[in-house]
Amino acid sequence: MPTAPRICPLCEATCGLTLTIEGTRVTGARGDRDDVFSQGFICPKGASFGEVDSDPDRLRTPLVRKDGVLQEATWAEAFDTVAARIRPLVDAHGPNAVGIVLGNPNVHTMAGALYPPLLIGALRTRNLFTASTLDQMPKHVSSGLLFGDPFAVPVPDLDRTAHLLMLGANPLESNGSLCTAPDFPGKLKALRKRGGTLTVVDPRRTRTARLADRHLPIRPGADALFLAALTHALFDEDLTDLGALDGHVEGVEEVREAVREFTPEAVAAACDLDAPTIRTVARELAAAPSAAVYGRIGSSTVSHGTLASWLVDVLNVLTGNLDRPGGALFPLSATTPAPRPAGPGKGFALGRWTSRVSGHPEAKGELPMAALAEEIETEGEGRIRALITIAGNPVLSAPDGRRLDAALEALDFMVAVDPYLNETTRHADVVLPPPPPSQSAHFDFAFNGFAVHNQARFTPAAVPLEEGRMDECEIHARLVLAVSGMHGASPSAVDDLAIETTLAKAVTQEYSPAHGADPRAFAATLTGATGAERRLDLMLRLGPYGLTLDALREQPHGVDLGPLMRRVPQILKTRSGRIELLPEPLAADLPRLRAALDARPDALVLVGRRHLRSNNSWLHNAPSLNGGSNRCTLQVHPDDADRLGLADGKPARISAEGGELDVEVEITDAVRSGVVSLPHGWGHDRPGTRLTVAAARPGVNVNQLLDGSRLDPLSGTAVLNGFPVVVSPLL
Repeated sequence: MPTAPRICPLCEATCGLTLTIEGTRVTGARGDRDDVFSQGFICPKGASFGEVDSDPDRLRTPLVRKDGVLQEATWAEAFDTVAARIRPLVDAHGPNAVGIVLGNPNVHTMAGALYPPLLIGALRTRNLFTASTLDQMPKHVSSGLLFGDPFAVPVPDLDRTAHLLMLGANPLESNGSLCTAPDFPGKLKALRKRGGTLTVVDPRRTRTARLADRHLPIRPGADALFLAALTHALFDEDLTDLGALDGHVEGVEEVREAVREFTPEAVAAACDLDAPTIRTVARELAAAPSAAVYGRIGSSTVSHGTLASWLVDVLNVLTGNLDRPGGALFPLSATTPAPRPAGPGKGFALGRWTSRVSGHPEAKGELPMAALAEEIETEGEGRIRALITIAGNPVLSAPDGRRLDAALEALDFMVAVDPYLNETTRHADVVLPPPPPSQSAHFDFAFNGFAVHNQARFTPAAVPLEEGRMDECEIHARLVLAVSGMHGASPSAVDDLAIETTLAKAVTQEYSPAHGADPRAFAATLTGATGAERRLDLMLRLGPYGLTLDALREQPHGVDLGPLMRRVPQILKTRSGRIELLPEPLAADLPRLRAALDARPDALVLVGRRHLRSNNSWLHNAPSLNGGSNRCTLQVHPDDADRLGLADGKPARISAEGGELDVEVEITDAVRSGVVSLPHGWGHDRPGTRLTVAAARPGVNVNQLLDGSRLDPLSGTAVLNGFPVVVSPLL
């Protein structure tokens, strides 16, 4: 039976798969043992590739709204409608009249990586909203301020570290995040087998926590306080040692002064951890032959998320473990432009503009997703009148989906690039459905920049494009043309212009492989069956390894580019050319953290949770992934259940400032007392969707408990964890 290699696009682990093909249908998926990165590892999501790929609820033709009803249409009719509706709105009201929403799946496709920047540039809108402000923006902001580049995110060197301190992460369920690592569970087990230490800080006793040498059930939202206390302990006990970073860091003494009040004894009550334990963790971190601190979504989507993300790297710096084998290192992707010489850069700026209604500062060119509804519903100059969503479902993923649901109805026009009619896209006037993943080529632009081992893999489409469908990259290119006034031009013009623009810059840079070349002659050497593949070939040729697309085609299981390497000072783009350990915006936010020392803890707070068979809201329509232990229940500790009169398997009402939900109770000591847990991505109960499996077990939308007012001020990230709730039994 024929087989085909395919990189899994269903989570950040990017495992290599071997697909079984019958005709034009994927009938099975197993781990690719020859894959240079994943070496045969597979999880339930990857094993369900064929089921996800052939989901009968996937849209196969465009939809256009006529007389208030979405109806099947031709591709020409769909793009004609977009061009006819978007340009008049821009001409009449300006570019900011159009908003763009980019969802999580964008980073899992070639099209989602290559074309949205061109769409944003064509529209010149400042109203950009992405899933980052529901997840990882604090890390981008802290990296931008520390290193001058928001994409310079150090990752733990899992294969070589001797000590891993992990906060707010559960990779045995999520497969890692901002740390692309196939078989993350196996890497943790290997760490322990070679005598290393794993400490997990989490209010839940997750599967990852059960694997650890030490589990610290911290009070939710207190991660930054805990990290500040560790930092204080390093200074207090003279345990700092910058190692090879000495001479590349400024602000060490300023950090010492900044954390002076955050003693382990001072933070103990707020963290609900005893001071001796905190000091022990600091000593072990400093004494380890190599160590890495890693924090993710649980420490990111909280009120001090950016401070926590910053302090993770402060600890890595102060112990000499940043940019050190076995510590936290910066990956070097094959499509990263060839490294420039070390020296001062432009730095990173926050708040270059603000949102119109509430004045939220931009971060990395984005505004908070939590502000989208008010930007649509509030009248006045600059109101969002049209919206383009690409692989996004903010009605479920952002706070107060009911408000956003209503706001979307007030739009003059909406376009969605999405394979489903979901809770958000049901409002669209035009839906442009991409084909199933088996019918698209794949290269990981984003995740290779967070990978724990340098490698490059390209997989062509496993089966031919089905008749009547349009390639995803062509959909995006035609959308760019439709909104830019070039409707009707060949979609290749979009890629040709992107190549021309890139080469015009590259040939002038002395460190570029294209320096001094004739741009047209260089472009003529590019290979690839599509414009997107030619752009990939260009990025590989301009990258640090001198690869080409043809070279990757010859290695269907990938090219091993070696372990992570030291990259300081070359990677730094700060104005000083050094790691700026206490940037002014972070210093200015510390008084807010100090105030948390004296705050009275809430009686009951909520945290989210992940499941191995889920990825946000977009995998609940696969039967094999929606069932078993993947349930939408409210986990409650037995002591809290007794106190509140809750019974296992019975319904309860949970309420917060954004609303209330009725949900089944699951009593378990896996969650600490004073904390309840409800998973993210559920709530598939709205009419007008086509999600048959998901709608049969809809669950409830945890983000409806929020009204969007709780944000980390530096990054604009919604506070999705550690907020107060009230729970009572339903009689």
